[in-house]
Amino acid sequence: MRRLLALSALTLTAAFAAEARAEVTVLRDFTLIDGTGRPAAVNSAMVIDNGRITWVGPTGKLKAPAKAAVVNLKGKYVMPGLIDLHVHLGNVKDMVQDKKFFTQDNVEQDLRTYAAYGVTTVESLGTDSDLIFRLRAAQRAGRPTMARVYTAGQGFVFKGGYGGLAGVNQPVSSPAEIDREVAAQAAKGVDIIKLWLDDELGTMPKMPPEITKAIIDSAHKRGLRAVAHVFYLQDAKRLVAQGIDGFAHSVRDKPIDQELIDGMKRHGTWQLAETLSREASMFAYGERAPFLDDPFFKRGVSAQTLKILADAQRQKTVASAPHFHDYPAFLQTAEQNLGRLRAAGVPIGFGTDAGPPGRFPGYFEHWELQLMVQAGITPAEAIATATGRAAQFLRAKDLGTLQPTKWADLVVLDADPLTDIRNTRKIDAVYVAGRKVRSIWDK
Repeated sequence: MRRLLALSALTLTAAFAAEARAEVTVLRDFTLIDGTGRPAAVNSAMVIDNGRITWVGPTGKLKAPAKAAVVNLKGKYVMPGLIDLHVHLGNVKDMVQDKKFFTQDNVEQDLRTYAAYGVTTVESLGTDSDLIFRLRAAQRAGRPTMARVYTAGQGFVFKGGYGGLAGVNQPVSSPAEIDREVAAQAAKGVDIIKLWLDDELGTMPKMPPEITKAIIDSAHKRGLRAVAHVFYLQDAKRLVAQGIDGFAHSVRDKPIDQELIDGMKRHGTWQLAETLSREASMFAYGERAPFLDDPFFKRGVSAQTLKILADAQRQKTVASAPHFHDYPAFLQTAEQNLGRLRAAGVPIGFGTDAGPPGRFPGYFEHWELQLMVQAGITPAEAIATATGRAAQFLRAKDLGTLQPTKWADLVVLDADPLTDIRNTRKIDAVYVAGRKVRSIWDK
């Protein structure tokens, strides 16, 4: 009997293995934008086996495996899925932010929304409750059907200061607390450590230098990198000298100087996210934002959200905020500083700060690409930044480019994004780990 059971188990194992091997998909006859920054390749083909790319090259050299599912993409463009290095997941419903909304259903709804918009990986920076670790573990144990997630867990905020989310983040007030708190995040398995350094335009106390240094040092002691929310040039210089690994926003108070550039290059500090769309959103809702009538935007948000954003009284309230008229200048400074960092060769990633009220998962990544191009970056470089280079920051060797051994996380487009970056919005299909994902708006 034991021998029969053993044989049966072996038979089932072999059957499952054969079934797994049989899941082979061939995409052919498309123009490839592979995420490396290389020129687009027309008449390309790709073989995907069990979610990973096993071959990519000219269609004329394709040898399609027997019984493979063949998808003809003539006239289409294929690029890697976008990677957003700065989002906040699961805490918002209908323009209200609260930790009570951070449920598995709401987090997964956000991740499905990202995937539907061609964003196949996100890094959530500092406002996640602990269920994120269970969800991430399930993703990494198999093949996700929605956007992949990286997490900073609960980021660090100064007591009485700016940042985080009430009830999620534990404020710190002295260096003595830091090592214990960083150790707690490391024990949970965070991918990165996040801190907020800001005074909200002079209205709140700022995290002191001795605390930011303690956070950075404690993270590095545990093999973790530390990234920071910043606004001011002087704060950015301080953090670079202390060893920060990346900035989650651009410097926005004034033009950056050579001292900061030299420091970032010397320490290998990343501008991991520019969040230009975040800056634009700070004043977009002071009137009827033009994208409220864009079907590409509307299909990813609720009817209640659209109603709130279209309310004329709310628009007047937004426009009457004390610093409302300063926000366009902050965006312009961020764009100019991005250009200086790029010209100097500082490593640049891609991020939006999507997730909080008014900053919408999926749509904001495409708006970010458009704003990057308006700031002087070519469409090809913007795409490479949001795919292959973003994966480099994550140290995700299996993601970001469409090359053999990588996961087949990709977007099929109906038009060429290299001639018009807005064509990233013309999505025909999205694949995560080689499987075509069902869009949230599919009937």
